[in-house]
Amino acid sequence: MQRRSFVPGAALATAAALAATLTSCTGSPGSGSGAVDTKSGDSAATSPSAEPGKYKTLPEPCGLPAKGTLRRLLPPGGTESPQDAEKVYAGTAEITYDTDRRVGCRWKREAPDGIRHLSLDFERVVSYDPAVSDDDKAQNLYGKKELAAQLPAGQGSSTPTPSADKDKPGTGADGGRTGDGDGDQGTGKGTDGGKASPAPTGSPSTPASGSASDAPGSSTAPRVLDGLGDAAFLNDKLITADSGVHRDVTVVFRSSNVIVTIAYDQWSADKTKLPDSRDLQDKAQALAQELVDRFNE
Repeated sequence: MQRRSFVPGAALATAAALAATLTSCTGSPGSGSGAVDTKSGDSAATSPSAEPGKYKTLPEPCGLPAKGTLRRLLPPGGTESPQDAEKVYAGTAEITYDTDRRVGCRWKREAPDGIRHLSLDFERVVSYDPAVSDDDKAQNLYGKKELAAQLPAGQGSSTPTPSADKDKPGTGADGGRTGDGDGDQGTGKGTDGGKASPAPTGSPSTPASGSASDAPGSSTAPRVLDGLGDAAFLNDKLITADSGVHRDVTVVFRSSNVIVTIAYDQWSADKTKLPDSRDLQDKAQALAQELVDRFNE
């Protein structure tokens, strides 16, 4: 039998070609041919945190409304001295545990047409979830307040976003926090910021003679407000009781990550003289616009 001759050069070429093939299939640790593992803490795979809110602090609420505005909302009455009037307009600050997160102020004025109350509540919303911005969290809380107001059909504009509620446990149905200081922090007030209470059992919520202006579709019915902050709504309730009648007007608006609630009401012992809805609403909205303008300064 004739033996085949061994050619060293050909064997070397074959081995080199085989090595090159294996290298191209498996890839080397330092080459760019292999897949990149993004699950091992690679910084490029980390999502950026959501944007923080515009506001880092809150204003001093009792000194925020102009004196002229307070005089229009709380008209003078009786024979009180100028010193007593100044004390009334100075207001009483609400007690809170963190003035960078929640502040408030209230006023009370007796007048010939009845007693009037005014309160302001400012809440600065902070999201604990890096995937949810402060503004989104604030919009979620605002939306819950709007839903709780039970505006007439077709008036609601805000739907709470479920993802904005996952940042921390203990969120109540009204959007307030139950244990971490967010929501009704230290003020002892409801999240709608108002003093309105439901009509007593067996009493109508509105007298027959005063229900027309509150009917859905009327110019004074509870409604969403356009052009006031990032979102706003107005609620109006006429409540009767054995001791008299009172109309409660609430304006809630959101500016970035701050939610402001204005509660304004008028009480009267004479049920034949109903508090005027248009008067109270116009004054409450004027104050709300003034506060929005102050935020934008």
